[in-house]
Amino acid sequence: MPDNAAIARDYHERTAHRPDGYARGPEALDWSSQPDPFRRFDGASLIPLPLAGGESKASYAALFSPGGVAPQALNLQNIATLFELSLGISAWKGYMGDRWALRCNPSSGNLHPTEGYAVCCDIPGIENGVYHYRPDEHALEQRASVAFESGQPRLIVGLSSILWREGWKYGERAFRYCMLDGGHAQAAFAYAAATLGWHINVLNHHGTQRIATLLGLDDVQSFRRGEREIAELLFEAGPFMQSPDIPEAWFTKASAACWSGMANRLDPAPYGRWPILDEVAAATQSQTSARREAAPVGRTGPCPLPESHPGDVPAWQLIRQRRSAQRFDPRPMLPLANFLRMLDATLPRPGVPPFADNPDDTHIDLVLFVHRVEGLRQGLYALLRSGQSLQILRSELRLSFEWAPVQTGMTHLPLYMLIRADCRNAARTLCCQQAIAGDACFAVAMLGEFDAALDAHAGNYRRLFNEAGIIGQALYLEAENAGFRGTGIGCYFDPAVHDTLGISGTALQSMYHFAVGMPLVDERIETLPPYEHLKERRHAAS
Repeated sequence: MPDNAAIARDYHERTAHRPDGYARGPEALDWSSQPDPFRRFDGASLIPLPLAGGESKASYAALFSPGGVAPQALNLQNIATLFELSLGISAWKGYMGDRWALRCNPSSGNLHPTEGYAVCCDIPGIENGVYHYRPDEHALEQRASVAFESGQPRLIVGLSSILWREGWKYGERAFRYCMLDGGHAQAAFAYAAATLGWHINVLNHHGTQRIATLLGLDDVQSFRRGEREIAELLFEAGPFMQSPDIPEAWFTKASAACWSGMANRLDPAPYGRWPILDEVAAATQSQTSARREAAPVGRTGPCPLPESHPGDVPAWQLIRQRRSAQRFDPRPMLPLANFLRMLDATLPRPGVPPFADNPDDTHIDLVLFVHRVEGLRQGLYALLRSGQSLQILRSELRLSFEWAPVQTGMTHLPLYMLIRADCRNAARTLCCQQAIAGDACFAVAMLGEFDAALDAHAGNYRRLFNEAGIIGQALYLEAENAGFRGTGIGCYFDPAVHDTLGISGTALQSMYHFAVGMPLVDERIETLPPYEHLKERRHAAS
């Protein structure tokens, strides 16, 4: 039997970027051969979904208040809103004759490996079965009609990854980015669900293979070689607090289903493949286990609801305007209240977006490179997100760090000052010499409890990245709400980050970086509405 945890550890070490050499990847890119960003199943029936536009009246602030949004019915109209505000197109961009789509969920390199599926049972307006979401058409493709049975309407959402979409550009490091994108997508669904007064309940206890069976991802006749999708996440969405588990009969029926449609060819002439991506994907599959009925907050004592958000900005507006900053203005200061609110939003609170009702245990803590925050000195800070973090981080990080508690006025926010220093050059250098990490108001290194997670199960390697992506999505929307902007940073020198922080072993590893600042927007790039092409086409057909 292979040692799957060892395979994950070896992959992580092998795909580290270093100042004297990056992880293996393509030597050159031909952007004209980029893999198709939109998956479709040719031959499958297409069900157009209604466009929500700005119909949702829920404010962003209301998403964090119990009962702030009245629960909406589980029907086709609201399923359409759920997918539009999570995986849907948020805008089109154009420059010098080129045109590309942006989506509500961010993705490394805007390559979007994440695909979404809907498993529907007894929902008004849609036949029971399994559907694939088409962001370009804002439609559901019926992959299979399945006689699922339940005593109530149910919607199960599944996420998968197409490894080659990221592998095409990023080579062997691509698996990391696919898992980060999966976390961002799960969080995007949590926010979208909250606009409907809905919750999400994670169902990953079924294991990777069973998720693949339910979604039809193990039907080899539907996919071309080298472009299959790997099962990632499964969760239920709807107006509930608790829901029963998926009946065993659903998996049996799905395994015998007749799957319709052939997955389109994404890359007709692939330049090369990276076998290690398939190896680590196989090694990190999860196994079926007991269901998580209730989730500990992951901290000592109850964590209060997030600080109130000023204003009444519609949630759909913030979700759609979210962008990844390309450059930051190195002058503006970030108000302290906004900074603390951003950090507060990353604390795990079951049932409060971006977290599910039953989130996984907390394994990620934040080291903050504070450059320009009003009321805080420049330096390194640490935000502890789990109850055991202080002991672990103090034993693993540099002994000379001060660990001085920061008086924030929020007793549940464990923020510590580690060292006073101008860290702008360090942040820039550590993030592969990217100016955006130094020009930001603050930058973040997300440290995962690596050994503990992998010692428990190799599948937790995926979960570490998922959790980091969820945190990143919270920072994205909180930055937008404050009038600033965020950006995920997947390129950083892993060993150099660890050396800077004094990490000598693998108890802690840097899983993801992020930065928040005031964006400098390239006015030469045209911005177009997301679904004008559909409105015109559907109007002409009516």
